[in-house]
Amino acid sequence: MNFVCSACASVNRVPDSKLADGPICGRCKQPLLPSHPIDLTESSFAKFIAKTELPVLVDFWAPWCGPCRMMAPAFAEAAARLSPKILLAKLNTEQAPATAGQFGISGIPTMILFKAGVPVAQQSGAMNVQQIVQFANR
Repeated sequence: MNFVCSACASVNRVPDSKLADGPICGRCKQPLLPSHPIDLTESSFAKFIAKTELPVLVDFWAPWCGPCRMMAPAFAEAAARLSPKILLAKLNTEQAPATAGQFGISGIPTMILFKAGVPVAQQSGAMNVQQIVQFANR
């Protein structure tokens, strides 16, 4: 499977049999499948979503959003539970308005599940850990 390193943006190929072994980037040696949410930016979003073959659940959020801040610990815990089968990432809509607009984000928090670079499910509103895990595992 291909993975984009969240630290250096290099594309890495990892055999399926090695996914549970904590693969690291061949270039910068950072973990490819962290058990915490990955921070994406306007410039890193498209490549990360398109080139990462695992499903990626993205939380579109903003720092001023109370429900977003309340959901952040649950999202982090869900990342630990879902790794290494599903990657969780966060995109600050204040810093990435073009990407948020591309997906029609009108309310936050909004989560979109991407598979093979394509959005397959979307949910708006704050969720608890169990709800996030259930949504991701659809």
